[in-house]
Amino acid sequence: MFETGFFQNDMLLCQTGCYRKKKIMEKIRTITVDDEPLARDSMRVLLQRDPEIELIRECANGHEALQAIHEASPDLLFLDVQMPEMDGFEMLAQVEPERLPAVIFVTAYDQHALRAFEVHALDYLLKSYSDDRFEAALRRAKEQIRQKKVNEISQRLVALLDSKKQEKAQIQPEPGTYLTRLVVKSGGRVFFLKAAEIDWIEAADYYVYLHVGGKSHLLRETMNGLEKQLDPHKFQRLHRSTIVNLDRIKELQPHAHGDYTVILQDGTPLKLSRGYRPKLEAALGRSL
Repeated sequence: MFETGFFQNDMLLCQTGCYRKKKIMEKIRTITVDDEPLARDSMRVLLQRDPEIELIRECANGHEALQAIHEASPDLLFLDVQMPEMDGFEMLAQVEPERLPAVIFVTAYDQHALRAFEVHALDYLLKSYSDDRFEAALRRAKEQIRQKKVNEISQRLVALLDSKKQEKAQIQPEPGTYLTRLVVKSGGRVFFLKAAEIDWIEAADYYVYLHVGGKSHLLRETMNGLEKQLDPHKFQRLHRSTIVNLDRIKELQPHAHGDYTVILQDGTPLKLSRGYRPKLEAALGRSL
């Protein structure tokens, strides 16, 4: 009787242990979102090294990411902040809070644009990141997921998105009007810049650099958000990271495969992406 009971208990322990081992070994379902194929390739190679990770989708834009999150309910998301049409923040704002996964932001810009992540205790990778930096971010994310802290992460994400909405509301123009003046804070001072004085605008995640007469001013606003507030008859997007004042264009230099370089009056060269070429042609009233 004792031996039988011992055998049954041993089987029960084995079954319980096997079950726990199975639960522990469940892989973390992961999605990557980046409009650059090389960036997605790099993340895929690094993620495939980790036996705890299951890469279930690779998305090239925010629309694909929204569909993937809805269909696959991932545990972890590597998200490029700046993408054409819909940036990373705009995409996250359309995800229900209860469906938000853990997020590691991927960005190409400097420390000024990273403060919001740090304030909200969210992790990020600064391009071009090293393998060690990627693995460290992944390790922290896995620990948070394993410890069931995704709800805490989601609350931080919601707080970040709310803060961005408040910032945007502060400079949102009246309906049917476009910005004619921008307010820029720098070094404890406040600058008032006329939109017409801007030569060109450079993206920096949820910030932008306003280039005016050889000087640069940092503004808290996303590229997509600012583009919607500027008069399209005066400002046009050339690239996912560039908006130009049409009055500042001096010439267009053609290259192979239909590419162009836009030269400003001060000699600054800007790349014209083929995806934005039709809109520039419409604004100029001619085909290139």
